[in-house]
This record gives sequence, C-alpha cells and structure tokens, in this order.
Amino acid sequence: MAVKVGFVSLGCNKNLCDTENMMGLLAESGFEITPNPDEAEVVVVNTCGFIESAKQESIDTILEMARYKEAACRLLVVCGCLAQRYAEEIKTELPEVDVILGTTAIEDIVKAVNEGLSGKKASLIYDINKLIREDLPRIRTTAQYTAYLKIAEGCDNRCTYCAIPYIRGKYRSRSEESILAEAQALALDGVRELIVVAQDTTRYGIDLYGEKRLSALLRKLCAVSGIEWVRVHYCYPEEIDDELINVIKTEDKIVKYLDIPVQHGSDSVLRRMGRRTSRAKIEALIKTLRAEIPDITLRTSIITGFPGETQEEFTELCEFLEEVRFDRVGVFAYSCEEGTPAARMDGQLDEETKENRRDIVMELSQKISLMRNKSQIGKNLTVITEGFEDNLYYGRSGGESIEIDPKIYFGACRDLSAGDYVQVTIKDCDVYDLYGEECERMDI
Repeated sequence: MAVKVGFVSLGCNKNLCDTENMMGLLAESGFEITPNPDEAEVVVVNTCGFIESAKQESIDTILEMARYKEAACRLLVVCGCLAQRYAEEIKTELPEVDVILGTTAIEDIVKAVNEGLSGKKASLIYDINKLIREDLPRIRTTAQYTAYLKIAEGCDNRCTYCAIPYIRGKYRSRSEESILAEAQALALDGVRELIVVAQDTTRYGIDLYGEKRLSALLRKLCAVSGIEWVRVHYCYPEEIDDELINVIKTEDKIVKYLDIPVQHGSDSVLRRMGRRTSRAKIEALIKTLRAEIPDITLRTSIITGFPGETQEEFTELCEFLEEVRFDRVGVFAYSCEEGTPAARMDGQLDEETKENRRDIVMELSQKISLMRNKSQIGKNLTVITEGFEDNLYYGRSGGESIEIDPKIYFGACRDLSAGDYVQVTIKDCDVYDLYGEECERMDI
C-alpha cells in the first residue's frame, strides 16, 4: 500500500512551483499525494523565510503539522527558504522535524523521505547556487486552466533589504527549451493561462545567453497551441525596454498587465535600498507604458518605514503614488532581515511608525483603486470564469492576476464552468471588486 504524503506550501508562487515539483517526484516514485494532513504518513511543509511575518507563519505551521504525529504522521519534512536559512536552528529548536531540505535539494525529496522513513534524521542543505534539474515532474495545485511557469531561480539585484540572494542564490535562468517543453505539457494538460514568474523576469537569459531573452521567450510562449493568456510578473522597472513593451503591445495573447515592484518613490530611499532607478525614470516608464498600451493594468509593491525614512521622504512617496496612480498596490511595512545591509543601517524606525505609514499608503491606494474601478463601469471585459458563490459567477479579466488581485462578479443566463471565457459588461464596483453581466458568449 502506497505511503500517503500531504503538503503545505507557504510563501510565493515560485515556492509553489517547487512544491508541485516535489509532489510530482514523490508520485512518480509510488507515493500517494493526499490533500488531508490527518491521513498523511508523511507531512511536508515548504516554508517561506522572506520576512519576519512569513518566518513566524512557517514556524507556526510546522508546529501545527507536528501535532499530526499523534495520529497517522510518521515523518515531518521541512523544506524551502526557512529550512535553507535556518537549518541548524530547526535541528536544535524544533526536534519534531525529522527531515530538512534546502532550496536546491528539492530533486532529492524522494531520497530524503525514504531515509526519514527508515529512521534517519536526514538534512540535505546544498550550495544555494546549485543548478536544479530542469525536467522535474509536476503535480499542479492551481485550477486546471492556469499555471505558474518559473523561468529562473535566485536573484542578482542585491537590494539592501532583501535576503533572497542569501537563500536562493545568484540568478540562474532555465534553458528556453525546458521552459517551452513545460509550457507545451501544461497546455496539453488543459492550461490556458500561463503566469510567467521569477524573482526578476526581466533579467531572463542574461546569465545563460549573455543577453536579455524575455521578449523572445514570450513570443514563443504565445505560439504554444492551447495557451490563450500569457501573464508576466515581477518586471523590474530599470530592465523594461522598448522591445519588451512592443511585445506586450503587439502579442494578442499577452494580457496587458505588468507587475512592477518599485518599492518607493523617494530618490534618497531608493538609493539606500540599492535600487538602480529613480522616481523620474519610473514616472517616465509608466508614462510610456500607458501611451503605448492604453488599457494596461499596472501593479506594484511598496515598502514603508525603510531605515532612515523621514517624514519628508514618506511624503514624497505619497505624492509619487498620487501622481502615478498604480492600478494595484501591495504595501508592506519594512521587515529588518538579519544579514542584509539594511539591517545594519542607522535610523531603524519603530514598528508603530512603519505600520502607521503602511496604513496611510493602503488608504491612499484604496482611493485610487475606487477611482480606477469606477472608470471601468460600462466597459466590456473578457473574463475567465473561476467559480460561483452567492448566486454570482466570479472570475478575472486580463487586469487581475490569480490570488493577489480582486475579482469580477457577474450574472449569466446559462451554466458556466471554471475556465470558460465570457464577455462581461461592468455595471458597478466597490473599492476592490467589479460587478457585471455576461453580454456575449465567447469561444476562445
């Protein structure tokens, strides 16, 4: 009888891709993947270690999963960023953990689980720059019609606040051939939307081919039969060039949506963050994007309370957001991460100040979001159906990415299934969500 394995995946979508690869490897080796941890003989927690709140969530989840050892669980496996960064601390302080896998050890999940089941306390922590096999099997956990496609590992940007290079290593692009092969396999499996991800997608190819290859890769992904939407996340502003803008503009399958993490709007803060751009350059880029692609949706992330952030610099940030008016904004209070240059900077702000400033930016972003949503009323949007609740279907247009963005709720005069594309006329809105009615059947 097959050993049952349950997974808990925390953190970002790049981490989720690792989880899906480990599930694929275990299933390929005869293990049974179960969604129910109470019946799992092996429980795997793929952790996040990016910021303090994520680390605490990971620890809490490990302790929660450890309770299943009182039932069916024989083996508790911890992998991912927290495992890579704090392997020794986990061994010492969390004796409930039987197996530890670092970020570059995922392809050895079967070996580690087998060792653990034989009674060994396995700990596989490899060089963070180790290359990972490109043809790993995968069991998707997202909806049938959508999938993340990770095109690179690690990061070379070295922002002063970020621990990712110390956890995930230097930037390592996957080969174009392996990415396209995976995209084709996903399309054959019913995927219609590819969400292209990496810590920085705009750097794709530099390490492997000596030049940026994202634009060329996107054109080839658009040529994959069965794929209808290609969405790009995490484009650093200084690397967005005319070629990339033109590809997004001219390729019908690329949804007019960009996730551009700018982090701040004050030049002095941007310099302390180690960012390689300026407010003026960001504003010029946004102006160009909106001129070339008028219907583009722009998402960003902002950090408040960075070390030394003065009231004047915070005011500059708010003025910048008022000026640029991003469609979607994720706001985070600065998290002091050990080992990063920012953690050693003078002028560390107290938590209350960081969080108050975060709340102010969130309130400002909500006002901008409401204005943006009101401008959508009367428009017809192509929407991918995701589900049904409270007598309404819901889904996303090209302007909403999965999990992180609001939804579009709509009525329909026929039965729809998840993954169906429909044309929806927007009738109403609130701060986050849009509401409408199906106006035309689409056969995409």
